[in-house]
Amino acid sequence: MMVTVAQPLDFTLPAKLEAREPPEARGLRRDQVRLLVTAYGSDRIVHARFADLPDFLRAGDLLVANDSATLPAALTARRPDGNAIALHLSVRLPNQLWVVEPRKTEVVPGEVLDLPDGGTATLLTPHTGSQRLWLARLELPAPVLDYLHRWGRPIAYPYVRDAWPLEMYQTVYATVPGSAEMPSAGRAFSPNIIRRLTHKGVGFAMVTLHTGVSSLEDHEPPYEEPYDVPPKTAGAVQAAKTAGGRVIAVGTTVVRALESAVNEHGQVIASRGWTNLVITPERGVRVVDGLLTGFHEPKASHLAMLETIAGRPHLEKAYAAALDGGYLWHEFGDLHLLLP
Repeated sequence: MMVTVAQPLDFTLPAKLEAREPPEARGLRRDQVRLLVTAYGSDRIVHARFADLPDFLRAGDLLVANDSATLPAALTARRPDGNAIALHLSVRLPNQLWVVEPRKTEVVPGEVLDLPDGGTATLLTPHTGSQRLWLARLELPAPVLDYLHRWGRPIAYPYVRDAWPLEMYQTVYATVPGSAEMPSAGRAFSPNIIRRLTHKGVGFAMVTLHTGVSSLEDHEPPYEEPYDVPPKTAGAVQAAKTAGGRVIAVGTTVVRALESAVNEHGQVIASRGWTNLVITPERGVRVVDGLLTGFHEPKASHLAMLETIAGRPHLEKAYAAALDGGYLWHEFGDLHLLLP
């Protein structure tokens, strides 16, 4: 499903605000990144550190995070003419099929790419609604997870300096392998932060949504991805709502999963499947009250989700504060907590 977001938020992102390495390489613990806290009900803006997160939440609030683990989903492939390209695996489908991205190159239907250790990727057809994603059949000499951990590497974009090991692209609570790229809004959590939140009475629940490759180049809307909202999480959401607590999503993937699991009565139910849901102001949100997220690219479709939750005027003020305050963008950057 292709959804066009009318007049998305646009701004100029200075190159100096792109996080080019993990915070650990900058001498910080992962929970020491900066945290911009903004309240869309009052337009209050507070500059903090992620380690201060428990101070902004209260007993009865519920954080919902994505436990999907990042795959080493970038492979080196060789075209029939012998030229090497990067092949990014995006979404796993049944019967050895994948949605893939041959990076920065034009390919044709039927082209067979050679992969390490005798593997092949046969490009079948362009993926619906995309100019850069393809449906491909992978034939590998080993189970896919074993193969990727032997031959793959984390997907990284040109703004990242150097190659970083897979653990730099994992959250501390990731348990279900499947994401092409890290659900990065949760990267700053540490066991200590989770303990402090629990001690304060803040709930912590999980969904799974395996993310595909991002859309930095084309600003495409999210496409169909697999998700799972288990019964325990659905129950925790309803209990928090009933008790007057706030449901705060850790990342845009969690918003998509929860909002995809809402029944006709506005309740989150246990649900699993595929979602192509795009959150826009026209569609609205029915479950999520707040959002912990990174900072998104100019005109990115995720900005429509933030606008849906917080409103355009507040979003403009928040991003102006982030730019003026020198916050860092991208998966290794700083975070934004949007609260009512």
